[in-house]
Amino acid sequence: MADEAKRSKAEVLKEESRQLRGPLARELTVLDQHFSGEAESLLKFHGCYQQGNRDERKAKNPDGTPKAKEYRVMVRTRVPGGKVTAKQFLGHLDLCEKYANGTLKITTRQGFQFHGVLKNDLKATIAAINANLLTTLAACGDVNRNVITCPAPFKNNGVRAQMQALAYHLAEHLKPRSTAYHEIWLTDDSGLTENLAEFQPVDEPLYGKAYLPRKFKVAIALPDDNCVDIFANDLGLLAVVEDDRIVGFNVMVGGGMGRTPSAEKTFAAVAQPLAYISPEQVDLVAEAIIKVQRDFGNREDRKVARLKYTIANLGLEAFKAKVEEYYGQPLAPPRPIPILKAEDHMGWHEQGDGNLFVGINISGGRIKDDGDLRIKSFFRAVLGKYGMETRLTCMQAVILCDIPPSEKPVIEQMMRDHGIVPAEELTPVRRFAISCTAFPTCGLAVAESERVLPDVITRLEAELTRLGLERELFAVHITGCPNGCGRPYTPDVGIVGKTLGKYTLFVGGNSIGSRLAFIYKDLVPYEELIPSLVPLLEFFKSDRLPGESFGDFCARQGAEALQASASPAVAAAG
Repeated sequence: MADEAKRSKAEVLKEESRQLRGPLARELTVLDQHFSGEAESLLKFHGCYQQGNRDERKAKNPDGTPKAKEYRVMVRTRVPGGKVTAKQFLGHLDLCEKYANGTLKITTRQGFQFHGVLKNDLKATIAAINANLLTTLAACGDVNRNVITCPAPFKNNGVRAQMQALAYHLAEHLKPRSTAYHEIWLTDDSGLTENLAEFQPVDEPLYGKAYLPRKFKVAIALPDDNCVDIFANDLGLLAVVEDDRIVGFNVMVGGGMGRTPSAEKTFAAVAQPLAYISPEQVDLVAEAIIKVQRDFGNREDRKVARLKYTIANLGLEAFKAKVEEYYGQPLAPPRPIPILKAEDHMGWHEQGDGNLFVGINISGGRIKDDGDLRIKSFFRAVLGKYGMETRLTCMQAVILCDIPPSEKPVIEQMMRDHGIVPAEELTPVRRFAISCTAFPTCGLAVAESERVLPDVITRLEAELTRLGLERELFAVHITGCPNGCGRPYTPDVGIVGKTLGKYTLFVGGNSIGSRLAFIYKDLVPYEELIPSLVPLLEFFKSDRLPGESFGDFCARQGAEALQASASPAVAAAG
């Protein structure tokens, strides 16, 4: 367990915060732009990050002096399994226009994000989200976050319904018990500070006084559909299905994407199989894993505080033994069940109950109107007309559910009228591309991501088409910094911001996320990203094995062979 004398400042802050209250209530009554450092840290547990518009950093006043920094807040809604009613979706569209920057972001973990919320509008924003029966509690912070699972609304068996019910149950079961969230955001201001002064702690049986050393993420997936990237999560539950019902889960542990290139002690990791459990064991085994992380995770250095580092330090067998100790009995070994593929669920599909669903691809997950592409107006129109349930995907897309077949032509026409290209007409590389937010709102970004994603994919599409590879599945993830919110360390191609305008190119992963990619080229200027990939694409076309994917080809060849094959082409191009 962590040495009490060596706890980081963050650990001391959490323990002394009066169960995540700190100065938040008091600072909300102060009419200024920003929260203090202490309040800013605690905001994360309530689903918020204090940010600014980095495009305006060099802005000047009329007299030439630098403008004062303007603070804004990012607000994240926790949406277990990505399940959103039409009313909730439309309510979020209203809120993004009333309090945020007019756009709504779908995250890579099936949540919504608002950007540009003013401090003085924050309480009203969070209250409105809760009025729509969603919450921001535990969407961020050192606790279990949103529980993700396959969003496809297939009704021909109960498997996905079981998974979606479990995602909601676990999200509720594993959330903090502190009453701070309700007191701060969902009560009237009158007497609030005085009430907080009379703070009476509640029991936090899972998290204790200082919560977890770092964030914790849970995913539920199927062997034939890893659309949620289970390997990138601290805890993964791989459903074992027999006769159209879930009979158990392979428990996977220790996935995580964040790393710091300048700190060799940090690394990305894919989750490893730990045990096989029955559905009845899920709650207590999940609790045991979280408690082991709580008690043995690093509380001195946040850079190495995720579960993957705890497992690396203990060793997988010792970690399992400790989980069994906390659980109270031995756990069965995992079953030999491979993960085979990942679907994106885009385009039209039969639900299995006579109705259809349609998946709509959204570049970078940004819901907005931009010229002829009017995504936000489309969702207002279609949800206003039909009121169907929706699902958010981990590929930052939206699924419209429960569509009568007779309405398919009408919705297709509505899509065309709003400039939305049907998924069936998109290339696989566009359908499977994702990005983090990066500039201008993320304070950690060192390079562009979401704003350049369309250009990156368009230029890559042109090269794939030239080579006759446009129908090949290439999973491309781009992220604005090494923290890896866009999950860039496991796809066929990962593009990671290294410094302003320059990136690290990773290759050799795959579309199911089961293998870490490796560095092919570092410090690549933005304009050279696609030219740097062209020699690899040509090598792949000429030397691939039958049916071999680009990621598998790169992994088989290795970094040295790929770099050697590219050298003549690069030299000729120079």
